[in-house]
Amino acid sequence: MNHFLDIHKTDPAALRGMISSAIQMKTRRAGQPRGAPDADLPLKDRMVALIFEKPSTRTRVSFDVGVRQMGGQTMVLSGTDMQLGHGETIADTARVLSRYVDLIMIRTFDEAVLAEMAEFASVPVINGLTDRTHPCQIMADVMTFEEHKGPIKGKKVVWSGDGNNVCASFLHAAGQFGFDLTFTGPPTLDPEQEFVDLARSKGVNITIERDPMKAVAGADLVVTDTWVSMHDAQSARERRHNQLRPYRVDTRLMGNAKPDALFMHCLPAHRDDEATSEVMDGPNSVIFDEAENRLHAQKAILRWCLGV
Repeated sequence: MNHFLDIHKTDPAALRGMISSAIQMKTRRAGQPRGAPDADLPLKDRMVALIFEKPSTRTRVSFDVGVRQMGGQTMVLSGTDMQLGHGETIADTARVLSRYVDLIMIRTFDEAVLAEMAEFASVPVINGLTDRTHPCQIMADVMTFEEHKGPIKGKKVVWSGDGNNVCASFLHAAGQFGFDLTFTGPPTLDPEQEFVDLARSKGVNITIERDPMKAVAGADLVVTDTWVSMHDAQSARERRHNQLRPYRVDTRLMGNAKPDALFMHCLPAHRDDEATSEVMDGPNSVIFDEAENRLHAQKAILRWCLGV
């Protein structure tokens, strides 16, 4: 049984296999209606529980569509449906769900909830997002980069803004896929040192550069994310905007990267905050390819977890 909990907890060869599988499945589906089934139906007769303590658009739709394309069925459960840890324990919930479904995907706040679910479930568990990491998104991002530019190994990725959960998974991916990563943002929003050290221990270059113009010099990929969470108070939003404004990705900043550097944002975006519309809709932007590839990357993850 294979859990997909974080990129750094998954063997690099398995990760590479998932990227290859995702690209192959996407290629085979070219031109088909979105609702058309895959030819091999690897999830036929499988039931997948999709648990959302945190609301979602891309994660919910992409997992739901992906399971259906592969011939499976989904059961979508919200935090209010489950009340995880507020009555029945997470451990008991995991044990019960394992009697009903073949796989559990959970999008939650606390990483400990994910860990306990995986510990006590007797079926595979996928991390759909926690406050610390977002591995499914980064698998889609690696896939997207390689579709456009070839192997990501040895390339320079620059993260501009908040060292959040998406940034954390990019650091994990740097170590596992062998690319260098530069973080540029205010010291108060640095990524966790544990994640920086882990990537460096894999032999890749992880750089902290406060000057965004210097940071993006020679970049193959520039990435950012929203500055505020949907749950942040207004006072916190204002503080973050003041700290992060110098790190907005605009045409001037992108102009200091390589001419063919890609721009990514996992969405949803607050346009003209973390990135300008000119960049998001510009020729270097692959944000909608990136969004689509959540579907294909997660289908590959599902197959790997179930061994089909």
